[in-house]
Amino acid sequence: MTPESTFAALPAICPACGSELAPSLLACPACGRLLHGDQLKSLAARAEQSARDGDNSAEIALWREAMGLLPGNSRQYATISARVAELSQRLDGTNADASTASPKSGKVGKGAAAVGVVGALLAKFKLLLLGLTKASTLFSMIAFAGVYWALWGWKFAVGMAASIYVHEMGHVYALNRYGIKASAPMFIPGFGAIVRLKQYPTDAREDARVGLAGPIWGFAAAAVAYGTFQISGAPIWAAIAQFGAFINLFNLIPVWQLDGARGFHPLSTAQRWLAVGVIAAAFAVTGEHLLILLGLCAAYAAWRGGGADEGDATAWWQYAALVVVLSFMTRIPTPGAVPR
Repeated sequence: MTPESTFAALPAICPACGSELAPSLLACPACGRLLHGDQLKSLAARAEQSARDGDNSAEIALWREAMGLLPGNSRQYATISARVAELSQRLDGTNADASTASPKSGKVGKGAAAVGVVGALLAKFKLLLLGLTKASTLFSMIAFAGVYWALWGWKFAVGMAASIYVHEMGHVYALNRYGIKASAPMFIPGFGAIVRLKQYPTDAREDARVGLAGPIWGFAAAAVAYGTFQISGAPIWAAIAQFGAFINLFNLIPVWQLDGARGFHPLSTAQRWLAVGVIAAAFAVTGEHLLILLGLCAAYAAWRGGGADEGDATAWWQYAALVVVLSFMTRIPTPGAVPR
């Protein structure tokens, strides 16, 4: 996921002092006038309205857009950056706050919680469908499946592409939640798929949430495939579930730009060694050979140091839980289906 930056066309002359302006400038170097003042005022007004409406995701997205129109060393940039960090922390605590809040009344409270869960699921399902309306995603996905159709048949090829698509949309969902602009997924045969970021995450904690959202959604897709196998008895569904588990476990390797590296960034050194222990235990129970590579890379990341002073408990348990459940799912038997 690679950040990008774009700039709107700017006037060649500063309206305040008449100085000539380079196209990429955000403020006049002579008088300091902000060159997107009107747009910034509009974004601020809309962000404040979103705050009054209690829509944290919409507010943070608007403030992030405003940051892109401000010089990084300006007072306004620092103020908005602090607000974005505050909103990001608040978004992380939304679910926890909801789960610990006292219900208004027995049946009413449970009913509201159920409606909230259903609404969240519908929103995620809508996002999955929305992603397929993007021509670049749909056609690259079809081309991707076509390459593997010749190798393993159309059913497994489509299931393979769908597993990767759901994984990538997990990233997109988390990015949208934090108001970070990104492209739709683009499939690349032989590689997988990528989502290109147009803005940076606020910190390592936020980056970990975005990174691990992919394997979390990928696990959900594999679980659905396995459930379908249990109901239908068709071995192809077991093969798709096993593939999905394997590819998501591979993404947890904490190296380079893989999701595991993002998940490891906010962990303390002690948490990293605990993760190594979880990986070792999972290997002892499942015998999944991929865990050897996962464990070696995790041990190196823990040994070289550089862990966060205060570890991120949420990132740790998400990473550890994914290692465990995905390791077991890679051992799903696939009688008569496409071998891994």
